[in-house]
Amino acid sequence: MLSDFKNTWPVSLKMKIDSSAVNLWSLISKPANLNLIHPFCKSNKIIKWEKDNYQDVLIYLNGLTYFRDFIKWEKYKGYTLLIGRKRGQKSKVVWEITSIEKNTYLSITVHPYLLNSYPKFISFVPYYVIIKPILKKYLRSVISGINWYLINQKPVPKN
Repeated sequence: MLSDFKNTWPVSLKMKIDSSAVNLWSLISKPANLNLIHPFCKSNKIIKWEKDNYQDVLIYLNGLTYFRDFIKWEKYKGYTLLIGRKRGQKSKVVWEITSIEKNTYLSITVHPYLLNSYPKFISFVPYYVIIKPILKKYLRSVISGINWYLINQKPVPKN
């Protein structure tokens, strides 16, 4: 399944977080955390949330429903998940916590399933003109929401 992502164009964003790595991990590994941190989340419901078996459902404000299946979980470091419609194609998403000196960073890298079945020379223009700018903006909103929650200790305003 992970080999399906070798042909994708990843989109990544890394931002400084105004918190410790431990507090960041505590937040992003919490069940239903997207209800607190995600600016476009209508609801985040747990399917399973137990050691080595983490699954949930994200319903966006626009009604789009995505299922998340966590395939790698490293305490205090991050996780890798597959996200998409229940029976549809999935994108791979990697969340990674790093600390440099006294600063904490969160990076999210998305390997979108869109265009991954096309040769790179065909997908190049749509990727750089449409997909990459939209995903960068989306990732900035998500990571900013996480940082906002950690600073203010209240759920991020929607939209």
